[in-house]
Amino acid sequence: MRYAHEVGKVRTAERALMARLPDGALMQRAAAGLASVCARLLPAVYGARVVLLVGGGDNGGDALYAGARLARRGARVQAVQAGSKIHPGGLADLRAAGGRLLDSGAQTAIAGADLIIDGLTGIGGSGGLREPHARYAALASESAALVVACDVPSGVDASTGRVEGAAVHADVTVTFGTHKPGLLIDPGAAHCGVVELVDIGLGPDLPDPDVVAARPADVAPPEPRPESDKYRRGVVGILAGGDQFTGAAVLSTGGAIRGGAGMVRFASVARPVELVRQRWPEVVTTVVEPGRHSAKVLERIGRVQAWVVGPGLGTGDAAESLLEAVLTTDLPVLVDADGLTVLARRRDLLGRAAPTVLTPHAGELSRLVAADRADIEAARLDHVRRAAAELSATVLLKGSTTLVAEEDRPVRVNPTGTPRLAAAGTGDVLSGLIGALLAGGMPALDAAAAGAYLHGLAARLAAAPSPGPEAPISAQDVIGALPAAFRSLG
Repeated sequence: MRYAHEVGKVRTAERALMARLPDGALMQRAAAGLASVCARLLPAVYGARVVLLVGGGDNGGDALYAGARLARRGARVQAVQAGSKIHPGGLADLRAAGGRLLDSGAQTAIAGADLIIDGLTGIGGSGGLREPHARYAALASESAALVVACDVPSGVDASTGRVEGAAVHADVTVTFGTHKPGLLIDPGAAHCGVVELVDIGLGPDLPDPDVVAARPADVAPPEPRPESDKYRRGVVGILAGGDQFTGAAVLSTGGAIRGGAGMVRFASVARPVELVRQRWPEVVTTVVEPGRHSAKVLERIGRVQAWVVGPGLGTGDAAESLLEAVLTTDLPVLVDADGLTVLARRRDLLGRAAPTVLTPHAGELSRLVAADRADIEAARLDHVRRAAAELSATVLLKGSTTLVAEEDRPVRVNPTGTPRLAAAGTGDVLSGLIGALLAGGMPALDAAAAGAYLHGLAARLAAAPSPGPEAPISAQDVIGALPAAFRSLG
């Protein structure tokens, strides 16, 4: 796992470590790591034109000391001061190494640089950048130079990923001690480029993380055992599709089958059932009479170990009756799409002890928690935490960086997302996939996070099955690539 800690916890750990180290040693560790990454990025350090964008905080000091190290290796290093203060020790070291502080000509220097180090603000920065910081951030982002952010790109809130106004767009972000949530969560993550973690010794002083992101070895879907049969592998029940939206039935069922379910039981009105039978003959189907949805329908469907309800189901009284019947069981339930619309007016159905997974996009979440969609998009971490607590559920917030939250647990960030998933039906596939993992016995948080990981990975594999540019994909392509995604976990 990649662990991320919010700024307050990082500051506390830094103070504890600095109390045990000689004065300035922690900054020198950070500067050494930053300079090492920069040196690897340059074709040659000797003669390289390096510009430091320096604010008055510790990140400005890190940039100055790193610049001094590069200057001693022959780089031509110039510092641009933003604001009235500058780290005196870092500036003295830079000058002693042959670097210099510019009195004028900052725009020309930035335009002609081979590499720019962004040390304008640090992890404590919040709100939009002021001038001249905003102007320097824009010049750096527009430059042809490699841009390396020190700890976090200036203008990105390190704890949340919020970006208010101008912010540096970095090619590489060198972060110290631990990841920060804002490096993993959009919109901030989109400003970071490749994130390099430099160990400065904070580990023993860091508490539990606030956010975690999985690596392949951390994703462990249920594996069939020698004694497994279709029932032991997990039976998932899917209530999806209708006369208007038949595709959701086929796609969510496909996600469950390719997601490893031992058996899928599917129920809907006649037309979606017919299509599921044609596409997935292994599925056990039940036709539900229009307008007569009730708990008795669940008895007809048969025994399952988890339910998926909502994709394409409609939002009328019949759909509400089915949703209510499912949520009164003691089984894990995933609610998506139309089911979420029904829940927005029937939040009383969420008072249950069994696991409930909700998979909204920002618009659906805005209806569930009465928040503005734009506010959710701007502060995804805050809102997914709030939703998990308020709704007493595991909440998977879809988006460019999908987040999965449960109350009082570190938020899971999915690292495999891709814009290629912005296609009709891919959310239905995800619902079926997570449903299969729930039926296989995975806890709700793990199932949702693993499902998001595999879903994104399948989309990437479908878009670029071999070296070369990515191709457009459909939801069917994602289903087809799920076996390869599972295999890639090793």
